Amino acid sequence: MAKLTFRGGAGTVTGSCYLLESDNLHMLVDCGMFQGNKELRTLNHRTPLIPLHDIDYILLTHAHIDHSGLIPRFYKNGFRGKVLATRATVELCEIMLPDSGYIQEQEAEWRNRKAERRGEKPIPPLYTVEDATNCLQCFQTVSYGEDIQLDEQVRVRFLDAGHILGSAIIEVWIKEGDQEIKTVFSGDLGNPGNDIVRNPFQVTAADYLLIESTYGNRLHESIIDQSSRIKEIVMDTISNGGNVIIPAFAVGRTQQILYVLNEMVENGELPQIPVFIDSPLAVSATKIFRDCRECYNQEALWLLRKGDDPFYFPGLKYVRSVDESRALNKLKGGAVIISASGMCNAGRIKHHLKHNLWRPESAVIFIGFQAEGTLGRRLLDGTKKVKIMGEMINVAAKIYSLQSFSAHADQTGILNWISSIPHKPRRIFVVHGEATESAALAELITKETGIPTSIPKFSEEYLIKSIQPEYVGLTEPLTMRSLEKQQQLVAAIKQLEQKLPGLKKLLLAEDYEDEEINEINEALEALEERISVS
Repeated sequence: MAKLTFRGGAGTVTGSCYLLESDNLHMLVDCGMFQGNKELRTLNHRTPLIPLHDIDYILLTHAHIDHSGLIPRFYKNGFRGKVLATRATVELCEIMLPDSGYIQEQEAEWRNRKAERRGEKPIPPLYTVEDATNCLQCFQTVSYGEDIQLDEQVRVRFLDAGHILGSAIIEVWIKEGDQEIKTVFSGDLGNPGNDIVRNPFQVTAADYLLIESTYGNRLHESIIDQSSRIKEIVMDTISNGGNVIIPAFAVGRTQQILYVLNEMVENGELPQIPVFIDSPLAVSATKIFRDCRECYNQEALWLLRKGDDPFYFPGLKYVRSVDESRALNKLKGGAVIISASGMCNAGRIKHHLKHNLWRPESAVIFIGFQAEGTLGRRLLDGTKKVKIMGEMINVAAKIYSLQSFSAHADQTGILNWISSIPHKPRRIFVVHGEATESAALAELITKETGIPTSIPKFSEEYLIKSIQPEYVGLTEPLTMRSLEKQQQLVAAIKQLEQKLPGLKKLLLAEDYEDEEINEINEALEALEERISVS
C-alpha cells in the first residue's frame, strides 16, 4: 500500500521534500534545503527517515535550492539512486548546487573561526563543492509529457509548471490491484502571463493533489502596472542621485527583470542607463536560459526569431569578478544593480545593501518572496536598522515590494488551476506556505470546490488509499518541537506586549545575530514563565 510522508514544505515555504513509498520503491519528490531562521535551518542536519541508500528515486520539480539543495548532502551520506528532472533543471542544478556547496563552505569557515575563539570544536559544512559536483552523476534527464515506468507498479510524468525554466508538475501513478491511484505534486505553480516560460499545464485528473500556497492569501497586482512602477522608481531614484538595488534570485527572477528592462529600453521608455548583473551564478544561469528554448512561450520565441536578445540591451553589463563587484560599491548614483541572493541572506547583495541602505536617495526593490527570518523579510517589515557583516546600518533608502513579478501563482491563480481540473481530487494537501497563507487557501478551496483539504505538519504520514487517505501519525513528533515553541513564544510576546509596551518595537529596531536572538528568546521565555506563575 502506498504511503506519503511530509518531510519538508509543511508549515513552511522552504525545504520541500515528500517521501512517497510503494511496495518496492522509495521515492522523494524534491529534496530541498530549509532556509530562513535558525530553527528551520537545523532541519537540514536531520537524520533521514529511511536509510539514504534505500531511496530509489528523487523526482525533482525544479532547480531552486529550497527544492534541490539537500541532494548533495544526501549523496554525501549514501544516496545513490537516480534524480529525474527536465533538461533545463539538470543544467541549472549543474551550476546551482556547486554554488550552494561553496556557500556552505564559506559559512562553515566563518562559524568555525568564531568557534575557535571560544575554544569549541569545528563543525564541517553541510556539504562541499565536491559533494555537489559528485551528486550530479545521479541526474537523469526526462522530457515534458514523457510516460516513465519506474517499475511494474509505479509510473510518473513531468508537466510544465510555468514557474521557472524547466519547472515541473509531477504526476505519480501507483498501481494497487487492478486500479491506479494518482497523486499530483504541483511543485511551485507558475504565475500565468510570465514573460518567458509558458503558463502552467492544466492537469486533467488526480486522486490526491499536493498544492503549493506561497501566496495562498494574496493577490498579485497587474504585471503591466508594476512594470510601469519600476520605470517610475528607476527614474525618480536616478534623478535624485541614488542607486536602485534589486535583490533577485539568480535563476528565474533575474532573467524576468532583464526581460522587462530590455523591453523598456527597446521601446524608448527608459534611457540608456548602467544596469549591472552582479552574480556569477546569474550570469551562468542566463546562458542556460538562452539555450533552453523548448521552455519558452510564444512571445519570447517571437523575440528571438526577430533577432532581439531579451537578456541584453545597451547599458547592461554582466559582472563576474570580485574586483568588478567591489567597484560597484563606489558608484554614488545613477545605476541599477541586480544581485543575489534574492532574500539577502548571502552573496554580493549584502555588500550593495551595506553601501546603499543608509542613503535616502537610493531605493531597494523586492521582486520575490521573502521568507521569515531573512534579511529581506526584515527590511520589508520596516526594520530601521540592520546588521550586515558585523556593522549596524541605518535603513534610510526607500523600500519597495513589487510582487507581480513573482514566479508563483497568487490565490486566484491557484484556485483557477484547481477548479479547472475536470476530474476533481478526493483530497488536497496544502503545502509550501506559511501558516496564514496555507490556512486561507485551504478554507477557500473547500468553500469554492467542495474538495476536502488538509494542511499537513512536518513528518505526518498518510496511507494513500483508493477512497480517502488514512492518517497514520507523526513519524518524528519531537523534530519540530523547537518550531512549535517558537510559535508559542510569538503568542506570548503578543500578550507580554500589553504588559511591556514597546517590547516588539524594540526588537524590530535592531537586527540581531542568531546567537543574540537565542538569548532574547530564552530571556522572554523565562519572563513568560515568571508572569504566568505570578
